[in-house]
Amino acid sequence: MNSDKARLLNAYLVASARAGSRQAFERLAANWHPRLLAHAVRLTGERETARDAVQVAWGEIVRGLGGLRDEQAFAAWAYRIVTRSCAGEIKGKVRRRALAAAVKREPMERCTEPVEPSEGDALRRAIRALPAGERAAIALYHFEEMSVAQTAVALNVPVGTAKTRLMNARRKLRKLLEGEMQ
Repeated sequence: MNSDKARLLNAYLVASARAGSRQAFERLAANWHPRLLAHAVRLTGERETARDAVQVAWGEIVRGLGGLRDEQAFAAWAYRIVTRSCAGEIKGKVRRRALAAAVKREPMERCTEPVEPSEGDALRRAIRALPAGERAAIALYHFEEMSVAQTAVALNVPVGTAKTRLMNARRKLRKLLEGEMQ
């Protein structure tokens, strides 16, 4: 089919689907799904992640189709939705991987015989006494040697929040450790 006929058919299907025609929407989805999936695969690099992203995107397309005023804008609009959906899927994957890595790095406490306390033990106890957000910030920044910006990304917080957590954690650690040393 030549491009003019394809554009006209697409515009007709969009208008009909927006008016409530299930058949038109099914045809629109059948025409566009392979292209949107190919776009998602290019963005994510993984077919399964791309499928998930496109599935989420179709939900947004269904909900937003009524608000689309220019039928000719459907392609750019749908690609933008898929792009956002892919970014969300990638962000979720990164977050899950970071969490799994952090859990894996967390030391397992297995002690079968008494050990004399040392400065390291005092530091570990003091770090465990911190609130979770501050404990995570200290661990990522000092133990994993991440920058403040990387720590913020890993914790999914603004950079200013990461800085504040580090500052508060250091202040609390100083108090806790000075108290144990005296």
